[in-house]
Amino acid sequence: MITTLNRWNLRRWTVAGIVLASFAAGAVIAGGLLHVRQVRADGDHVYELRIYHTVPGKLPPLEARFRDSTAKLLAKHDLKVVGFWEPENSPGWENTFVFMLDHPSREDAKKNWAAFMADPGFQEMIKAEQAEKFVEKIDSTYMRPTDFSPMK
Repeated sequence: MITTLNRWNLRRWTVAGIVLASFAAGAVIAGGLLHVRQVRADGDHVYELRIYHTVPGKLPPLEARFRDSTAKLLAKHDLKVVGFWEPENSPGWENTFVFMLDHPSREDAKKNWAAFMADPGFQEMIKAEQAEKFVEKIDSTYMRPTDFSPMK
């Protein structure tokens, strides 16, 4: 009878050990397969929204400048343009030019803008526009995507 009880206890402990080992292995495998990462925006990544309020009637020459030369200079200095827009809301937006830039960080934006401003090509544009002013005011806003934004 004692040998029967010992065999029974040994079998229970063996089964319990196998169940425990299986559970642990399953948890490790499931954890690896179902690894859920928290989705959040890159902490440093920013977008810059720039709104140019032009002198009335100077929107077409400003757009031409961006199309023909400014866009190339922006790219040369790693200022990645997301897009250029003309607002359709009137009145009040008819002399407005909007564009957005994508920056890895505010520090990169600052460094790239400084290189852009120091570029001889940009300096020439500024000198040329001193005689004929295109822009009255520039609004610039840095924006960080939210953790639920599709644009990260």
